[in-house]
Amino acid sequence: MQHKIHFSKLTLLSAIAGTAFSFSVLAQAADKAEESAVSDAWLDGKAETVLLLNENLNSFTINTDVSDGVVLLTGEVESKVDRRLAEELITSVDGVKSVKNKLRIANEEPLGNKISREYVDAKIATVVKTRLLMDREVSGTDIDVASENGTIILRGFVTSGAEKDLAEAIAHNTNDVDNVENKLKISG
Repeated sequence: MQHKIHFSKLTLLSAIAGTAFSFSVLAQAADKAEESAVSDAWLDGKAETVLLLNENLNSFTINTDVSDGVVLLTGEVESKVDRRLAEELITSVDGVKSVKNKLRIANEEPLGNKISREYVDAKIATVVKTRLLMDREVSGTDIDVASENGTIILRGFVTSGAEKDLAEAIAHNTNDVDNVENKLKISG
């Protein structure tokens, strides 16, 4: 008879330990889900702020939704350059894993042919400048960016030859850039 009581206590202790472990796992899962929701809300606010601070985009026509670090862009922009600019800006935000760009282009008919070269150059220069400002290894605030007929002109000061080359590579790897004139000077 004592053997059965001992077995029952052992079974009871096992059940209690199993239940405690299950609650621990559930609590950890709930904590991670809560952290993910907070992180997504923080990223969403940061993404909206980045769009709001850009003078070339109408942030009120662009919606951002974040899930597990993936940003979904919806709404409407004026051109393909604006669509790309919004995507580049959001891609540069720390913590963003990827961007799903579902932005529509308003009046997309043959508008692409009607956009003046000056307008496209201004947009390209803005994208390059934004990428330089968002890059931690480049002193983007000390670099002036201009664009003429698809050619980016970089002027200003950097601290090393490597930084000068990196700024040029960032500009060259930007969509719609045909050529880069690197007139940056090394200070010091």
